[in-house]
Amino acid sequence: MSDLLDRLRGRGWRMTSQRRVVAQVLDGDHVHLTADEVHARAAALLPEISRATVYNTLGELVSLGEVIEVATDGRARRYDPNAHHPHHHLVCSECGTVRDVHPDRDPLTDLPARERFGFTVAAAEVTYRGLCPDCAKA
Repeated sequence: MSDLLDRLRGRGWRMTSQRRVVAQVLDGDHVHLTADEVHARAAALLPEISRATVYNTLGELVSLGEVIEVATDGRARRYDPNAHHPHHHLVCSECGTVRDVHPDRDPLTDLPARERFGFTVAAAEVTYRGLCPDCAKA
């Protein structure tokens, strides 16, 4: 059983077969699937699942704070179930591959007080961009 499934059950989220299969598809490390990829994988497990159900379920999971919606420069949004473990993203500028990264330093401590302009900063989203090993070879 996935960590996401455990979290959803712990919240008392009604676990229909469609919701369960979407959560199963999102299970794993470095999972950053588009809604269409989630639908394709979910349909392989539950052929009758509709695209609308997948989109609605993803929207609910984002609203609940159980999944993070990751936008990468005009590409389709991706869905990251690693919502409860602070991390950043490494994105391939060529193919769009996304990986979770866990730097040693907190980006909030790297922002000097003079650059905060009076803001009370609560969070930072850092995206590193470059080429993945496969695209770098091409």
